[in-house]
Amino acid sequence: MINVLRNPTYARLFSAQVIALLGTGLLTVALGLLAFDLAGDSAGAVLGSAYAIKMVAYVGLAPIANALVVRLPRKAVLIAADIIRALIALLLPFIDAVWQIFVLIFLLQAASATFTPTFQATIPDILEDEADYTKALSLSRLAYDLENLISPVLAGLLLLVISYHWLFMGAVVGFAASAMLVLFAVLPAQNAKVAPGPFLDRLTRGTRIYLATPRLRGLLALTLTAASASAFVLVNTVVMVRSGYDGDEKSVAYALAAYGAGSMLAALAMPRLLGKLTEQVVMKSAAIMLSGLTLGFGAYLLIFGLPFWPVFLLIWAITGFLYASILTPSGRLLRNSAHAEDRPSVFAAQFALSHVCWLITYPVAGWAGKVLGLPGAMTILGLLAFVGVAISRNVWPADDPKELLHDHPELPRDHPHFRDHKGTGRTHRHVFVIDDEHRAWPTHG
Repeated sequence: MINVLRNPTYARLFSAQVIALLGTGLLTVALGLLAFDLAGDSAGAVLGSAYAIKMVAYVGLAPIANALVVRLPRKAVLIAADIIRALIALLLPFIDAVWQIFVLIFLLQAASATFTPTFQATIPDILEDEADYTKALSLSRLAYDLENLISPVLAGLLLLVISYHWLFMGAVVGFAASAMLVLFAVLPAQNAKVAPGPFLDRLTRGTRIYLATPRLRGLLALTLTAASASAFVLVNTVVMVRSGYDGDEKSVAYALAAYGAGSMLAALAMPRLLGKLTEQVVMKSAAIMLSGLTLGFGAYLLIFGLPFWPVFLLIWAITGFLYASILTPSGRLLRNSAHAEDRPSVFAAQFALSHVCWLITYPVAGWAGKVLGLPGAMTILGLLAFVGVAISRNVWPADDPKELLHDHPELPRDHPHFRDHKGTGRTHRHVFVIDDEHRAWPTHG
């Protein structure tokens, strides 16, 4: 897997991602502890609201940011977003009210809504071979898992000698280092066809392609399943550990590390799994198991209460494994569902639409946990996870070939598209994606 790092441009970008996420992981731990200091047992509700605000920023701003910056040099966009994130993280240690958490989280995530889709859309242009890109997706998943594994462990060690307020500085250092690595990376030239048409077309193009593609609609439904489980983990782990197990700050870090370890194991296994099974089989199987685990654990909590600490850590690790098994293959689906010039828009659409799922599940995890208790919240999220599975089975057919037979009754016979793809009259077969000549998915009854 690591041989893909022989590409110097990807190696620099991957290093930038790792360092920034290490800092973000420290920020996540510190934010949870700050919320507990400010709100006590209501910390889950505070974090649920903070994560919901984060999702509002992602959902509302990602397509707008992509439409505004898609014609700008990618390197400048990535560096500017990192600098803004570093400046905002610098302010977080000095807040003393819950509303200040909400304001700064919105501004921080607005910059991330610009950075992340741009970063994700750049990688397929650097690694054009599908095998290399699959390895890059797994490495990217591993990088995200550092936020859940290494960062909490590092936070636990640092908390032995410093106050948690200093953990916010880790995010500042991470974002600044990420900007420096991007500065020295040589990014490929952007496609000349990028960003055609007026602003409104650029704003909606990615979403139109995404929602017209069955496999991407299925991806969105499975993201709801993944978000249902992960929202409970991220929002309520601090409450379960501190109040339920009477644990300390380091115990919170260990619980999040167990979740990250499971996710990392899935990322390591993914290249081999996707070499034998299709993305659809891997993702749908993991979604069914994750839904059952979430609903079952919610029922267990309701009847028996908290399990022994090692059992709890194991459940969190399995949850992380299944969560990553759903989301890691998503980049391959996105790459195969759009032309190169449309990828930035489609990745931005995935970024925005997928976070609608977390916009739903984070408040449920936080406020249902406060009103109904943690068992009730987890049971509701387990049911919501099964809703995602059911929708995916209906909108993403099991038979999903890349090449489709279709016709173009609306095009003139001398249209260039017929010269590029020869067939019988207006009917032909080729790798099918939504674009200007293909605005609807062929169903053939």
